[in-house]
Parts: sequence; C-alpha cells; structure tokens
Amino acid sequence: MRDDPTRPLEKPTWPPLTSLAATAGCAAKIAQADLRAALAHLPPVTDARVLVGLDTGDDAAVIALTPDLALVQTVDVFTPIVDDPLTYGRIAAANALSDVYAMGATPLSALSLVAWPLEVAGPEALGLLLRGASEICTEAGIAITGGHSIVDKEPKFGLFVTGTVHPARVVRNDGAQAGDVLVLTKALGTGVLTTARKRGAIDDAALQPAVDSMCQLNAAAAAAMTEEAVLPTIHACTDVTGFGLLGHLGNVLRASSARAGTALGARIDYAALPFLAGAEAAAEAGLCPGGSRRNLTYATPLCAFDDALGEPQRLLLADAQTSGGLLIAVAPAGLPALLAALTRRGVPIRAVVGAICEAEIAGAIRVDAKV
Repeated sequence: MRDDPTRPLEKPTWPPLTSLAATAGCAAKIAQADLRAALAHLPPVTDARVLVGLDTGDDAAVIALTPDLALVQTVDVFTPIVDDPLTYGRIAAANALSDVYAMGATPLSALSLVAWPLEVAGPEALGLLLRGASEICTEAGIAITGGHSIVDKEPKFGLFVTGTVHPARVVRNDGAQAGDVLVLTKALGTGVLTTARKRGAIDDAALQPAVDSMCQLNAAAAAAMTEEAVLPTIHACTDVTGFGLLGHLGNVLRASSARAGTALGARIDYAALPFLAGAEAAAEAGLCPGGSRRNLTYATPLCAFDDALGEPQRLLLADAQTSGGLLIAVAPAGLPALLAALTRRGVPIRAVVGAICEAEIAGAIRVDAKV
C-alpha cells in the first residue's frame, strides 16, 4: 500500500479516460431540437412556488421557500473531457456550479452522480475524480454531502447542486431588452481544443489554457453581476456551455421575446469575441466535436453571418463549451459599473461582444466580421 493513497500513480493503471467515451464533456448533450421535442411531453408546471421552471430553458430551477428565500437546483453530468481523472472531476464540478452562479445565487451543497467502468478504470481513478470535484466544491465554499454511483461501460460524472437566492435577486434568462449590451466572461474554444487533444493534434501543454479556463469558477463574475450597484441594470444572464454561444444566446432571445411580447434579436461582433489560444487554428483544421456541428445546424436558420465568416468561424460560434463563462445582458448605463466590478474581482475576460436589438423574428442573430 502506498504511503499517500490520494497521490496519483506515476504510471496510471487505467486507460486514457477519453478513450472510454464516444463524446467528450458538454458536447455529449442531446441536440436542442431533440431536447425540445422530448420536453414537450411534460405537462406545464402549475405549482406557484416554482419561480423558474422548464418553460424558459433557464440554467437552473428556482423554488420559493419563503418570501425572502428561494432554492436553486441544477444537475449536470457528462463524459470525460480530459484523460486525468482529478482534472475531470474539477472541470465537472466547476461546470455544474456554473448554473447556480448564472442565476445570481449562492451554492449551498452538492451531491455527486457517477457511472464508472470499475473493471477497466478501477477505484483509484474514481477516487481521484471525486477528490478533484471536492477541491472545486471546497473552493466554492460547499461540500459534497452524498451521491449515487452505478457501474457503466462509459464514464460519466457530475453534480446535483443546490443554491439559495432572495426571490427578488434571481437573474433569469428571459429579461433581455433591446439596447442591452452583451458581456462574455470566458474565452471560447474548449470544444475544438479538447477534440484536437483527443485526436492527437495538440499536446497537453497546448490544451492547458482550456483546462485552466474550464476549472475556473464563475463565482467572481456572478459576484460582480450581483453587486448592489450593478444588479438593477442586469436584465438577463446565462452560462455558455454545450449549446455554444449561438445556442445559449438564442435561448435568451426566445425567452425574452416571449416575456416582452415583442421579437428580440442580437448583433454579435465576431472581432470582439475572445478565443482560447489555438482554438481558431483547431477550427480551421476541422477539429470540431459533433455537438458543435449539431449546434450550428440548429442555429443557422435564424442567423445572418457576414460573408467573411467561413465554416470554421461559424463553428466556433456554435462550439460546444464545457464550463464556459457567463453571458450577461446589461443596460448600457450599467455597463461601466459591471466592467469595473468584474475588473475589481479579478475576472480576466470581460469582453463586450454585442447587443440586444429589435428583430422581425424572435431569436434572430446577426454576426458581423468587423476588423
């Protein structure tokens, strides 16, 4: 027996985790069209305690407990996006916690959900996975208090996260207004870079910026967004994950249009988008996950792309992100205070990428290629 059972073996006895999965990370999500068709079978939510439910496709559910307290609930599970189990656990935890932060809430506790090929990957790799998730939860100020596990041929892991928020301080995805400015708090490109690594096109060093980004909590960005001087100017927020920038922005536009009773669209400035180092080259090389291609197919009918943007650039807009940043719709008057709060709290990416506008069709997105 080793002196320190929590220390990884110098030569792991398990195969690369990504080799055990057909898809990686949030690219494993069911396509938006298929998901909407499936969810249509659920009856409408009539419980008055449900402040945020299925109808807007928001990041988490919000349930009122008292006039001053609401419960925020979310669950996120995906297949390995990296080969190292400790890092896999860290990324999965940060990704699950992101939904709570996107609602302007504070995490309270987490339960783990794991499916594991025990005979192939063994208990030690599973232990490292759980340790990585626990490290991120500790950073978020919560604990993993239980969970459920099953044996499966393909590894899958995630967290069910509970948070709390004052009902009047919930940040929803359906409040965007014409004129709002769009701010993105993480660089794009995790999907193409992890696919490039899985296919052997880049090495671990080239993937590291994506790993660092995926392990970064959205806690600081959420804290900036909910500062007393900033929150009244925040009209909507979502996190950018498996449906890509276009998919998650489209959700915001459709939900906000329905709430406002008028068609809302968006303009995106491609040149203002932040990309991880190597992401554009990976897209040019065709190293895109299948989930990104499905995202683009779904989004294209409502998108008007500048002719200068070819398929690689369009795929990056739809790239299936794992543990991506927050996409915040803020009133123009509140933009300076939001950017100042993000800077003060050490959020490295705070890109102004576009704006909400009136549109002929709800959800329409125009992407300009300015230089």
